[in-house]
Amino acid sequence: MNPPHPRGDRGQTLPIYIWLTGILLFAAFAFFTFAQAASARNGAQSAADAAALAAAQDSRDELVQRLTGAIGTDDDWLDWLDGDKFEGVGASAAAGRLAAENDSDLQGGAQPTVVNGFPGYRVAIETRYTVGKSIIPGTESRHATAHATAVIEPRCTFAADADPKKPVRLDCAGHSVDIDPEDFHSDDLPDASVLFSVHLAE
Repeated sequence: MNPPHPRGDRGQTLPIYIWLTGILLFAAFAFFTFAQAASARNGAQSAADAAALAAAQDSRDELVQRLTGAIGTDDDWLDWLDGDKFEGVGASAAAGRLAAENDSDLQGGAQPTVVNGFPGYRVAIETRYTVGKSIIPGTESRHATAHATAVIEPRCTFAADADPKKPVRLDCAGHSVDIDPEDFHSDDLPDASVLFSVHLAE
């Protein structure tokens, strides 16, 4: 017959069990807090990316519209294919709309920038929602922030000796576009995405 365990062993085991349970609960709550923060950061970054792309796309549309008006009336219309002759009057508004659609606010407007020689916009946003309540004090009132930059990259090239007053063939990333300034119609130009790509800067 085995002798009974002393009552003192049980008394020592219970505090250790409570201590380990507390550690496990704290770790679980901490993991949940980090997951909350990561989710908020991801949401903020998605909103920033969308806002930056919206700003650049709006300026690309403006650029193509002004290029359309320049062909046949401006002897330097080929210069518009460099992709930097836009005013960007609607860029901040476009960025703000996309930020709002992603439950965020644009901070300071869409800021013009240049990345690797390409014009674009840098934006900063703050989420309208917070990280949420957690074991870390203050998270219930903390908003996530993020920034992103999008650029407008020209896709068309042409012969070095091209005469802007005569028919010109554009090579837009393998897509050929023929432009005759003396017999030009707005639908002679392809979609804006063929002439200029818009993408996030790395």
